[in-house]
Amino acid sequence: MTTRRIAVIGGGITGLSAAFYLQKEIEAGNIDAQYTLYEAKAELGGRIETVKKDGFTIETGPDSFLARKQSMTELAKDVGMADDLVPNEGGSFILSKGRLHKMPEGAVMGIPTKWGPFISTTLFSPVGKARAAFDLVLPKVTKGDQDISLGEFFRRRLGDEVVDHMIDPLLSGIYAGNIDEISLHATFPHFQTLEEKYRSLIIGMKTSMAKRQSAPQTGGKKKPVGMFLTFKNGLSSLVSAVEDHLDKNAVKKGHTLTSLTRLSSGRYELRFSNGTTDVVDEVILTTPHQHIEALFKDEGFGDAFTDMPSTSVATVAMAFPADAVKKDIDGTGFVVSKKDDYEITACTWTHKKWVHAAPKGYALLRAYVGKRGSEAIVSESDETIKAAVLRDLNRIMDIEGEPLFSIVTRWEDAMPQYTVGHRARTAHFRDALRERYPGVLLAGASLDGIGLPDCIDQGKKAVELLKTEQGQAVTAAAVKN
Repeated sequence: MTTRRIAVIGGGITGLSAAFYLQKEIEAGNIDAQYTLYEAKAELGGRIETVKKDGFTIETGPDSFLARKQSMTELAKDVGMADDLVPNEGGSFILSKGRLHKMPEGAVMGIPTKWGPFISTTLFSPVGKARAAFDLVLPKVTKGDQDISLGEFFRRRLGDEVVDHMIDPLLSGIYAGNIDEISLHATFPHFQTLEEKYRSLIIGMKTSMAKRQSAPQTGGKKKPVGMFLTFKNGLSSLVSAVEDHLDKNAVKKGHTLTSLTRLSSGRYELRFSNGTTDVVDEVILTTPHQHIEALFKDEGFGDAFTDMPSTSVATVAMAFPADAVKKDIDGTGFVVSKKDDYEITACTWTHKKWVHAAPKGYALLRAYVGKRGSEAIVSESDETIKAAVLRDLNRIMDIEGEPLFSIVTRWEDAMPQYTVGHRARTAHFRDALRERYPGVLLAGASLDGIGLPDCIDQGKKAVELLKTEQGQAVTAAAVKN
């Protein structure tokens, strides 16, 4: 069997991890292939971008990842960066009814697992707390493989007040969307599994947390603790480390894929905006859904992406002398209830969340604007966005003067929305693609998870599928001969 040619399209974290693990399989002799990683921009990393300025370390895209999802940590180990991982510091708040309320201890994605902090919090009324407690006796909300929205699921289990003032701000902050439209199956199927097993979401979460905490620890070196992790030199340092491990001749930047055509030989011709072409046997597509839809727009099976909405967001990083922030709050930031009249959706006190983010004696604040149904501000000028953010922050924190500098970053149509039925639609697309374009695999934030570890998992899974398919092809050839 001749050596296969594989193209990985997209150099974000999904494509990077796919290329990295594909190269490992090739070097180990598990896949007989050559690969090329194509990236449209001049640099790899996708939405990961770390800016170093005047001693500050500023993330303009994602700033961390969930520690409990291991694939990012595993990738860091694979490229020799495990010792660069740092955990987040401190707790967080929810801005609701014009006040900052400390996140109740034991609340996991908004689900209470400790009664004392939940009962004593000022975030909910006594009626709201009592309604949430009904989760302990209510019947199951979902049936079988039924998909409903996150909002419907949590409202029926815990009530509107807990959803509006805690769960919605937390989960909307992740997806920049409307949780009354976002799919339960595609985002947090674990919650439905807990309900199926324990009926009560609170009991299920408490039980699973207790099991996790009592599980024996393996390995001699103690790992950093914290819900979130990042790297002491910024997330871009991981991108650079992965790139350094790749075959430099296999990485092609400044290549935007404009067409993918199946040839009579069964191979694929790739055409790029710079006029270059390539002919390959398999393709791993890791680009956003808008690009995937454009590639297959004439095929008639692209509804999964044609009808897939996305949200535009912007981040605003602002540096201040520490004494300019007059109201010092012991925490790492806050998310904002949609019931409150603020333009910002969240703010991270980055200098408190990450000790490496700002020089001593300085503060770094990072605010977020833009949400489903309210995205107009993202298109405003930098000055207009900065003024709106400062106006909102001064209602809460009392900040003196203008920032030393600010960095506004816009992400237009960048947050894919996994609306109800997302998994069924993408499965249909993949089935049709497999039939008409065998060997073309999809992975990335528009499909099976937007978090960095989710994207890495998808890149690794695509490589595993290629390895399986090539193994089956070798076996078939051997049988034939």
